[in-house]
Amino acid sequence: MAFKPPTVPADNEAKIRMAMAILASIVNDTGVPRNIRRAAANALTYLRDTKLSPGVRAANAVSALDEVSQDPNMPFHARTKIWQAISILETVKD
Repeated sequence: MAFKPPTVPADNEAKIRMAMAILASIVNDTGVPRNIRRAAANALTYLRDTKLSPGVRAANAVSALDEVSQDPNMPFHARTKIWQAISILETVKD
């Protein structure tokens, strides 16, 4: 049986919810360094701010995650999740 990657929904809010679920798993993972969990929590805060448009919320979250994505202390599974969240959020347009 071949591996089938999950599909990314076309709806911006659905994409944001998917990214939020990924980031929440990073925030709740105690094996991830504190500074990386803090950046994921900040990105979640940006994504929850409904006063802004979905594109701006996604761009703010990507900016927060991009800073820590190259941290040498980050475990490989956390880096992969962050890249996955960034990839989803980069497809969100206004």
